[in-house]
Amino acid sequence: MTPASAVTPDEILDDPALEERARDISAGLRCLVCQNQSIDESDAELAKDLRVLVRQRLVEGDSDDEVIGYVVSRYGEFVLLKPRLSVQTVLLWSTPAIVLLGGLAYLFMNAGRGKTASGGTLLSKDEEADLRKVLSSRDHET
Repeated sequence: MTPASAVTPDEILDDPALEERARDISAGLRCLVCQNQSIDESDAELAKDLRVLVRQRLVEGDSDDEVIGYVVSRYGEFVLLKPRLSVQTVLLWSTPAIVLLGGLAYLFMNAGRGKTASGGTLLSKDEEADLRKVLSSRDHET
């Protein structure tokens, strides 16, 4: 069973090999109106215009890569249903994991810090003696 196609009969090329190439290219290009469909599946007017553009470029002798490059140059990488692997896509997909790991590392490193005594100044010998007197006198009163 083949996927649904919105290609109208007037768009279909006479050369079956070119038509197959056009379908393959169109299946990999995102409809900018629908965004969850390829231009091959979409009924949107812009998708139809892009299907016609793809077929025109193929008839003019462009390779598949040239056609895709032309569409990407006009509409950006977003038009590709499967984005190319580049530094930007690697950063896009890895940043959440890096932030999560960094946050966990921060939590583990700082987990014990709240349990330690505060870094206040130590009591002098005289202050310790005075404190003992106050505490012992308090104990005797109760």
